[in-house]
Amino acid sequence: MSFLVKPVLTGEKTVLRPFTAADADTVWEILQDPEVLRFTFEPSSELSLDRVRSWYATRSEQPDRLDLAVTDRATGEVVGEVVLNEWDPHRRGCNFRTLMGPRGRGRGLGTEATRLIVGHGFEELGLHRISLEVYGDNPRARRVYEKVGFVVEGVRREASLRDGVWVDEVLMGVLDREWAGHRGWPEGARPQGVRSRG
Repeated sequence: MSFLVKPVLTGEKTVLRPFTAADADTVWEILQDPEVLRFTFEPSSELSLDRVRSWYATRSEQPDRLDLAVTDRATGEVVGEVVLNEWDPHRRGCNFRTLMGPRGRGRGLGTEATRLIVGHGFEELGLHRISLEVYGDNPRARRVYEKVGFVVEGVRREASLRDGVWVDEVLMGVLDREWAGHRGWPEGARPQGVRSRG
């Protein structure tokens, strides 16, 4: 298995594609959003446009991780990112993380993008387990993860000090056999385009 192949994954609402250096300025704008800053970065993180440009220019060369731009299928605009990283080849496991800018929220783009990359991890890369951490005060993200099949595995209570407040870190994961059973629809919701009778 290799992360060197950077796929394009197409859904109803989103297209996930490899980053290019040209995406850095748009990502920089997204990173200025207070919600992205609050839930994605440690308070001590030092971001600069030059660092962001350098980072995104090299994402397609990484052999041990998969970083994909989330684009709005209707407009082609980059609205966020999804990442499989911290690959452990012996355990066939990865970490998942995502960030969505303001123009990508509230329309199901993040949920679909998560479903697409997690499905790729299990169905194409042969992963056994995908895990993540989410701050306890980020219910919107947690709901997205639950909708695609991640389950809570534990809580590190008051593990992070953010803006002077202690917050929990919620640990979540999904296994290959679970994914095979629900394909990212554990609640039995119907995929877009599938109509019920009646």
